[in-house]
Amino acid sequence: MRKYLVLTVTGKDRPGLVDYVTKLLLEFGGNVEASRMARLGGEFAMLMMVSVPQERFDALREGIRRLRDEDFKITTRSTERGYSTRFAGWLPFKVQVKGADHEGIIHQIAHYLAEQNINIETMDADVVKAPMSGAPLFKMEAVVIAPPDVSWQDLRTALEQLGDSLGVDTDVSPYTG
Repeated sequence: MRKYLVLTVTGKDRPGLVDYVTKLLLEFGGNVEASRMARLGGEFAMLMMVSVPQERFDALREGIRRLRDEDFKITTRSTERGYSTRFAGWLPFKVQVKGADHEGIIHQIAHYLAEQNINIETMDADVVKAPMSGAPLFKMEAVVIAPPDVSWQDLRTALEQLGDSLGVDTDVSPYTG
């Protein structure tokens, strides 16, 4: 039987970090089941769900701690594989937002979703230079799951209105994976 662990690792960006951390996981029979990794400024951040044989779980957690001695920031949390039954029957949607960057865009979108009891599954956001002007351009893409009583059209209309008030374009579509 395998046990599961959510692991976050952050440290100064450099070539070979993913190789180094995944080699450590392999030493204990660990397997990366799911991950998100990104360079953020001069740091590299890894968020992973790792599985390990139950009898090696404690040894893995102890082994991971040695990364702290190498100036990595580490957090671990036990978890279970699979989706929560709490969200059974909920509907997935993709939400995209684009426009001139300014403070509060993510907060306002997240606040609206929370008020509607809509859960954010994943969210990626970035600020890039606009192609012609070089002005800061905000881009966000999220996958959310909504209770069965929330319709696609209602969500789409509400986020379009919110986007208009924020000066950004929004798009909502059914998410098919």
